[in-house]
Amino acid sequence: MSKNENNLERFQLLAQHEHVFACPLCFNPLKVIAYKSFVCSSGHCFDFAKQGYVNLLTRPYQTKYDTSLFAARQHMNAIGFFEPLISRISESILRLMQPHHESLRILDAGCGEGSHLKSIQNQIRERAKIAPLGVGLDLSKEGIKMAARGTSNAIWCVADLARCPVMERSFSVILNLLSPSNYAEFHRIMADDGIVIKVIPESDYLQEVRAALNPNASRKTYSNEKIRELFKRHFALLEMERVAYRIALKKEQLHHLVQMTPLSWGASESLVQQWMNQEQAEITVDFSIMYGKKR
Repeated sequence: MSKNENNLERFQLLAQHEHVFACPLCFNPLKVIAYKSFVCSSGHCFDFAKQGYVNLLTRPYQTKYDTSLFAARQHMNAIGFFEPLISRISESILRLMQPHHESLRILDAGCGEGSHLKSIQNQIRERAKIAPLGVGLDLSKEGIKMAARGTSNAIWCVADLARCPVMERSFSVILNLLSPSNYAEFHRIMADDGIVIKVIPESDYLQEVRAALNPNASRKTYSNEKIRELFKRHFALLEMERVAYRIALKKEQLHHLVQMTPLSWGASESLVQQWMNQEQAEITVDFSIMYGKKR
């Protein structure tokens, strides 16, 4: 399939599900016009990008996340770095959302370059023989451009989580993986029988990287208690689980690991180079997953 054919297919998918989307300025419904633009009844217009995504920001934003970070994260996802986490989430979605499998709509709030959402969609498709709609939102245009490459049953939008450009109660699953949250918006856009899934790093996450690149910071006590309490103030906690494992990485993979994490931003160049020059290393991966629903 050519790039133009893939983009047409993406915009056809967008037209098929246009009723899910709302204007980020006035929150009136958006309509697809000639597979070229989103237009609301107030006349606000958002053109589709030739790369296969739609920019629904009301003003430009600058983020610290660049193409090299997203490419590194995509590479780490491809080698299975996040596989145990993705597998657990996919299993839990199918278990918790019975009997609503056929109508699953998943929104990834803070999707980055889209690899987590794509992997979860693929696993659900393989396990349950269904194809849930996926919508990925992120402030970073570079991340969304990368997400829109290739084929998938997903719609990619540059958007602000503080003004999610989707209709009320339109998603059965809200994903929020290692990303900032806007719980008021999550509550607004989540279906009454839906779930929100938040993933946060735990105390041992990338402890080897932290110890090497920020030796003083690594000695500080790490706690997610405030994040957990904030989540529980907004949603009824269905369950919480910890996913921890170790993975062996080779030199090239260690290079990508450093590139994908902000842990290297404050580190000296000598420490970063010393870390990346290792031939291999065992890395600790440590997450908590919280599953919530409306009260």
